[in-house]
Amino acid sequence: MPTLNWIGKDKVVTHHNDVPFRVLDRKYTFGDTPDSGNMIIHGDNLEALKALLPEYENRIKCIYIDPPYNTGNENWVYNDNVNDPHIRRWLGKVVGSEIDDLTRHDKWLCMMYPRLVLLQKLLSRDGLIFIAIDDNEQPYLRLILDEIFGKTNFIAQFIWRGGKRNLAKYVSVSHEYMLMYAKDLSFCNAMGVSWKEQKQGITDIYKSVNDCIKLAKGDFKQATSLLKEWYRKLPDGHPSRDHEHYCNIDSVGVYCMDNVSRVGGGKYSVVSPLTGNKINPPSRGWAFGKMEDFWQAYEDGIIEFTPNDTLPIFKRYLKDNETQIVETVFYKDRRGSSRRLKELMGNDVFPFPKDEEVLFRFFQIFAPKDSIVLDSFAGSGTTAHAVLNLNKQDGGNRKIILCEMCDYAETITAERVRRVMKGYGEGKNAVAGTGGSFDFYELGETIFDPVTGNLNDNADTEAIRRYVWFSETNSAYIQPAKDAHSYLLGTFQHNNYYFYYKKGEETCLDWDFLNTFTQKDKAEMYIIYADRCVLTEEEMMRLNIRFKKIPRDIKRV
Repeated sequence: MPTLNWIGKDKVVTHHNDVPFRVLDRKYTFGDTPDSGNMIIHGDNLEALKALLPEYENRIKCIYIDPPYNTGNENWVYNDNVNDPHIRRWLGKVVGSEIDDLTRHDKWLCMMYPRLVLLQKLLSRDGLIFIAIDDNEQPYLRLILDEIFGKTNFIAQFIWRGGKRNLAKYVSVSHEYMLMYAKDLSFCNAMGVSWKEQKQGITDIYKSVNDCIKLAKGDFKQATSLLKEWYRKLPDGHPSRDHEHYCNIDSVGVYCMDNVSRVGGGKYSVVSPLTGNKINPPSRGWAFGKMEDFWQAYEDGIIEFTPNDTLPIFKRYLKDNETQIVETVFYKDRRGSSRRLKELMGNDVFPFPKDEEVLFRFFQIFAPKDSIVLDSFAGSGTTAHAVLNLNKQDGGNRKIILCEMCDYAETITAERVRRVMKGYGEGKNAVAGTGGSFDFYELGETIFDPVTGNLNDNADTEAIRRYVWFSETNSAYIQPAKDAHSYLLGTFQHNNYYFYYKKGEETCLDWDFLNTFTQKDKAEMYIIYADRCVLTEEEMMRLNIRFKKIPRDIKRV
């Protein structure tokens, strides 16, 4: 498989391991439900993604990110503190255009690689990631995604045609890309996953069918004539015109008259119930491989014979063909999203926001109702807007996690989410709120003191417990019951884990500590963290105890 090399690659492929693990410090809750599962995190997304691992590794169903396209006009800054003299010269400097900055692509790849590694870890086994990009970095991004996710997990490269740009210097680049990868595509296939969407214009057709039946007072032949007339009057480009072959109405619904043959189909003869004459199979064969299936379709009213003994008519109903496989090329004018964000926020607060209607469509197809959706380049909060609107429409319970490092995380990102949840606008332009709550976080203390390597006593103890649990079990932390042992982390695979830790004090695994155990603490094995231990090896073997020293034996994630 082709691989990509660049300046600094050897220093960043494992950089995610060196990123300090920080506590997520909740600043406030918007709405009535703390711990709703909706999160906005202000801080560097590399550290934010690392902080999410204890609770969310292998749990995120859908990831959408819109990273810097690296056009040379974005004024983004490389800030990752990689321990390498060459890369450290890049820190804090604005990444310029290609003429001015010959390492522009190297910096971008060094920035993206560790983030993509952590995103891959966070995805559930049947999870999907979508990455917006343009021609500047698309070929390089594709290669590192093949490396991190595996080439066999590439699914598609969507092309979003967003409108002409007549002021372009050479040609009008009217498209962007959205790369789609799976965490484990073979698992998705084994689960029978199928991604389809409703054909556009279907709702308008059904409404017209009902209107035509009413006008025709139940006369289906006249209703069919009225429906054909409705199609003819539709303006060019109307999505319903793509389905105008569905123009016949009967008591079952609206249908088109289709060919009753298929390549490799059944080669039997049938007798017409109208004339009693034998009808030979078409050259390709009947669409129904077995004769009994053919006659069952006839009984169901799907097949109709003709008086002149030509091939029967196959009635293909729209209700059975409402969905279609998602196409990789789609059109959506870019300009609408800026106008709608201005209406929502009251002024131009964010340049070139992504389109919430495009993301709405993608999440509707690819993010089931109970999904966790993550966006680690949150920007103006478009992902949250789309998910909240979708939940409101289909009754879903999707959760959102947004990461944004810029100062506008509170004034724009979170504010947009607040307005979408509570409603905005006035009078006829008022938009009803979706409802909901979210928690706003800052990146807090590191778990380990960067100087001594000991546990950081300034870090929240509960966050440390979550970290230790994740480092041991690689699973999400669940708060123990209120009546559980005060130092119990939890039970995993019939083993009990205890974290005997007191800030500013030394703890000791001794008989006094063991005497605090009760019958309900029974387990096959007891893994106990403490500062020191006075039990002998023989005593621990007899009691099925495994001692782990704080901080020496705490795994660095």
